[in-house]
Amino acid sequence: MFIIYDLILILFALIYLPYAAFKGKFRRDFILRLGFLSKDIEFDSPIWLHAVSVGEILASRPLLTKIRENYPHRQIVISTITETANRIAQDLAQRKDFVFYLPLDLSFIVKRVIRRIKPCLCIVMETEIWPNLISGLNRERVPVVMVNARISDKSYKRYRLIRFLLRPLLNKITLFCAQTKADQERFICLGADKDKVKITGNMKFDMPRPQTAPEKPELGLGALDRLLVAGSTHAGEEKIILDIYKELLIDFPHLKLLIAPRHPERTREIERLVEAYNFRPLLISKLPTTNSQPRTKCIFILDTIGGLSSFYALASVVFVGGSLVKRGGHNVIEPAYFKKAIIVGPYTFNFKDIVNCFLNGNGILCVNNKQELKENLKLLLIDEIKRRTLGANAYDIIQANQGASQKNLAYIHNLLS
Repeated sequence: MFIIYDLILILFALIYLPYAAFKGKFRRDFILRLGFLSKDIEFDSPIWLHAVSVGEILASRPLLTKIRENYPHRQIVISTITETANRIAQDLAQRKDFVFYLPLDLSFIVKRVIRRIKPCLCIVMETEIWPNLISGLNRERVPVVMVNARISDKSYKRYRLIRFLLRPLLNKITLFCAQTKADQERFICLGADKDKVKITGNMKFDMPRPQTAPEKPELGLGALDRLLVAGSTHAGEEKIILDIYKELLIDFPHLKLLIAPRHPERTREIERLVEAYNFRPLLISKLPTTNSQPRTKCIFILDTIGGLSSFYALASVVFVGGSLVKRGGHNVIEPAYFKKAIIVGPYTFNFKDIVNCFLNGNGILCVNNKQELKENLKLLLIDEIKRRTLGANAYDIIQANQGASQKNLAYIHNLLS
């Protein structure tokens, strides 16, 4: 089976690489994923943490902190797949640590990397199932722990079709630390040993309070101004937000808008859209650090990675994007830390359990369409008590659901012992 799997991956690479080069999509990180590690790097039986992208690497921070506190002399190696996650991992790493791209899941590459690193334990964030990596670690008798483990509705439907292939792989994983009871049941149904699947909760609730920038640009907000922040937006959502904003200005002339696209490379596209609505786009990166002059007929655009928490802290109302279009939504915990009134759209399947938790605790509003979004924004802008209650509930929900990282650490400690 693994020979066939290798052949499929190699065939895919042979087809994809010329296409990527032609389209200008060939990226340096693909070369780095061939698993060639410098001979100058020394490994000392490290803990290997794999976090595929930004959300996973950020969610791993509380657990990383606890590991460092309990094993201060232990080296940690961190692998990612996306370039942005790699940059964040570099910031999290300490002097003795090592950050690299996860090697391509080809048996001969994975085997070379595992024997070079010689980890004492591999921690996989959420649900990353790489057959050759898991099998290679198992052959070298390296325990594999899947933390913050979850299976979405969509993935579960697909996995059930190949359950006969998944079962032997899942049994090579030492421990699953599942987010919810539903996740636990799904792993067991797919073939995992029930004694290996524990419920420990969601580590995203353990993330530290976001830090606001010490010298954030001054937006020039007056005493009467209110700020609407549309965070992590995707294509199609900005137009909806601008339509609504233009209508809201009739009743709320002091309302300001900040759009923070999920992908800052879309900034120019959003600038043109803002101009089409006869507003003046103001890029946060180009604002002076101090400016007391009020700004009229303008819309702020966050055009850099990071810093969104600084503006969540200033907001009166927050809309978290990726949810009015079928992107699956984004994490609502960050604005909840600042006790903000939060609204999301109907498409939150990537954060289903978290959003349900907030909905059950009356800590968030979920709308189905543009009209409902406008009505709820208007309601919250009118009713300050409603805003404060919603924000306070959201913060209480975070506090009530913390502790997953400590539970995961306890299991990791048992394995290392």
